[in-house]
Amino acid sequence: MRVTELLATTCVVPLERAGLSISTRALTERHYTIVRVSTDTGAEGIGFTYCGNLGGRIVTLAVQDLLRNLVIGRDPHETEYIWDSMYRETLLHGRRGAILRAMSAIDIALWDVVSKEAGLPLYKYLGGYKEGSVPAYASGGYYADGKGPEGLAEEMTGYTEMGFNAVKMKLGRLSPKEDNLRVKAAREAIGPNGLLFLDANNAYPDADTAIRAVEMFEDHNPGWIEEPLMPDDIRGHSKIASSVRTPVATGEIHATRWDFQQILEADAASILQPDVGVCGGITEIQRIAAIASAHDKAIAPHWFADLHVHIVASNPNATWVEYFTDTSIINLGKLLTTRLQVKAGELVLPQTPGHGMELDDVAAKKFSIEDWS
Repeated sequence: MRVTELLATTCVVPLERAGLSISTRALTERHYTIVRVSTDTGAEGIGFTYCGNLGGRIVTLAVQDLLRNLVIGRDPHETEYIWDSMYRETLLHGRRGAILRAMSAIDIALWDVVSKEAGLPLYKYLGGYKEGSVPAYASGGYYADGKGPEGLAEEMTGYTEMGFNAVKMKLGRLSPKEDNLRVKAAREAIGPNGLLFLDANNAYPDADTAIRAVEMFEDHNPGWIEEPLMPDDIRGHSKIASSVRTPVATGEIHATRWDFQQILEADAASILQPDVGVCGGITEIQRIAAIASAHDKAIAPHWFADLHVHIVASNPNATWVEYFTDTSIINLGKLLTTRLQVKAGELVLPQTPGHGMELDDVAAKKFSIEDWS
């Protein structure tokens, strides 16, 4: 079995609603790189990565100009060899960001191919640990024009009515005092027994500022505080983790096992949040999960629920899948014909071979800014 073709394209998908934001960025559209891998047996795999709100073409170029020739002609089962070859070849181009996202998309497509060839859903091919369904939390709570604490509370109530016992909201765009009103509203909406996760998206300028904010939020018993500082500031995250009762979570921007090893050695987080489309793909996220397990730490992967159900189902120390209940904000689903099933606040594991994500070719053509090449 050999890879005969590797194609990529960039899709730009506008958000349905204007005026949305997180702590430091306004959101208008999302850029995705999509990779299609074909083999001499007729098998095909699809890989994805999120490239941000601008510049998605950079990631696609990395697939086409830097990485493609390292994959074509190889047996797709050689995921370790291919991963190592890509990582070594791009030494001068970057160890994080666009390069690792391009590698991730290719790696995801390869795992899709080989698990399809085996006739197994990806989580079973990886070594299934959980069966049936996996725990999920409803993620949202974005800032929006005209949306105050009452609107946030209404949103959170909607999630609990869908059956979710855990929810996540954004903070950091307003002052801690103003955000505390939002946290209070969310807590009252979900009740005292629901889990309330807080996501700061790198909002705070330093550890001391973050500590003061988190201490204020702790009146409402948050389940974790996510990314309070810029991801590079591992020392600052460590200071926060040792100073507040609330567990610190981070990792969605980090790439490779070496990044996560530094977080673990600094005791900078209780929950690691690798993203399969960012950290180096399925090959690397499985390594990260193993390293976390060796340090008695949990992982709760960031976003990409359709892929992360397989990661959570195949790792004993994986806890939650982040899930967005529609495609209005996290709009990768607009490029797919498939949708995960939700049952009592959990995500039902796909039983089709591969990762189960099927590309909508019509939608991909609509949103693509270039031909497949």
